[in-house]
Amino acid sequence: MLKWIAASILLLTSMVSQAAIDIQPNTLYPQVEFDTTMGKIVVELDRTRAPLTVDNFLTYVVKGEYDNTIFHRIIADFVVQGGGLSPELEERESMDPLFNESGNGLSNSMGTIAMARDNDPHSATRQFYFNVGDNKNLNPSKRRWGYAVFGEVIEGMAVLEAMSYVPTGHNDELNWPDFPIKEIKLNKATLLFTNYSRTKR
Repeated sequence: MLKWIAASILLLTSMVSQAAIDIQPNTLYPQVEFDTTMGKIVVELDRTRAPLTVDNFLTYVVKGEYDNTIFHRIIADFVVQGGGLSPELEERESMDPLFNESGNGLSNSMGTIAMARDNDPHSATRQFYFNVGDNKNLNPSKRRWGYAVFGEVIEGMAVLEAMSYVPTGHNDELNWPDFPIKEIKLNKATLLFTNYSRTKR
């Protein structure tokens, strides 16, 4: 009897755990809402072109890993980057690095979202950036990997553009340039429930 109860509890715990990280695997174009201190932005992700990147990103979203993080790198007419630091300037824990999906045909054009990475093309983990310019130089070429685009802004472009022009400076604690002088926080990232059968516009 005790073994049956223990097994039932284990099964229930497993089911709850799986439900807690439901990333809508059957949704081709899932949507995520960013609730920031400057307003809301909604992105539509493209699982048909960047399945690994979308699944990775949504895992962070559903686990609440992007909640209460800051946008730490902003360059006008270029990028707005975040997803990796707490307001206390501590790096958030990351999952394993991703395979680079930059060759998926999606371009680093105005209003798209892509994965930030180091020089290693397969080093992206949790940090992301919005393109606030047409950054074709971030696309792949025959001789080099690019930066993987995996979605686009469908609501809140005015908010994103306003973010891109905030005053920035050098952060002495991190020794990083292009750091917003006034904190811009991502309060919460939420996976929205969309129509599973909806086709791309």
